[in-house]
Amino acid sequence: MLKILERGFVWAGGAMFVTSLAATAWWYAFRFGVTRPFTGLIAILIDGLLLSIFAFHHSAFAREPIKRRLASLIPTRLLRSVYVWVASSLLILVYVLWQPVGGSIYRIGGWPAWIFAIIQLTGIWLIAQSARAIDPLELAGIRNSKTSDVELQTGGVYGIVRHPLYFGWLLAVFGAAHMTGDRLTFAAVTTTYLVIAIPWEEQALEREFGQRYELYKQAVRRKILPYLY
Repeated sequence: MLKILERGFVWAGGAMFVTSLAATAWWYAFRFGVTRPFTGLIAILIDGLLLSIFAFHHSAFAREPIKRRLASLIPTRLLRSVYVWVASSLLILVYVLWQPVGGSIYRIGGWPAWIFAIIQLTGIWLIAQSARAIDPLELAGIRNSKTSDVELQTGGVYGIVRHPLYFGWLLAVFGAAHMTGDRLTFAAVTTTYLVIAIPWEEQALEREFGQRYELYKQAVRRKILPYLY
């Protein structure tokens, strides 16, 4: 009976993960794309705070002392699922409490808009390929891999930059043909936290893979943007 409850908890967490991703796509495409009057800096500050709470949770769970503490309270097999539950819930809460920013930065029409669409589709493709290489079921907390089973990804999109998922995110969120204040706020704040998180993430990878990751860093020197950064 306990195993059935655990599996239900894990799969429900996976459903929450998918729901939060769908909510992100829907809000960015529709709610964030609405043209409305600029509401002021207060809305930007509130939205930045909401995204900061989500980002803080992500960073906190990545810290080894917190991981060890949680491991003493929660069965190891459920740790990833608990993280997914909390992260997905916080992300959905961001959208529920989001304060409309308004304003329109630029709007590209006609055939040039297709160039922006291609940029965004390329970003979505990079995100999908990165997640596929990592294992989508593990990301969703449904499957737990042992540390010894985890492989260092160096080929495919990981041969372009060390964090192709983040590269894809930049293309997707900054590639809109219609850039509203809401889209720009969301893109700028989330990208800032991704850049801040990279050193911590790479330190964890260095601890896990040692010399192999050092060699990978020498082979693929750019973190997010090819030829730039």
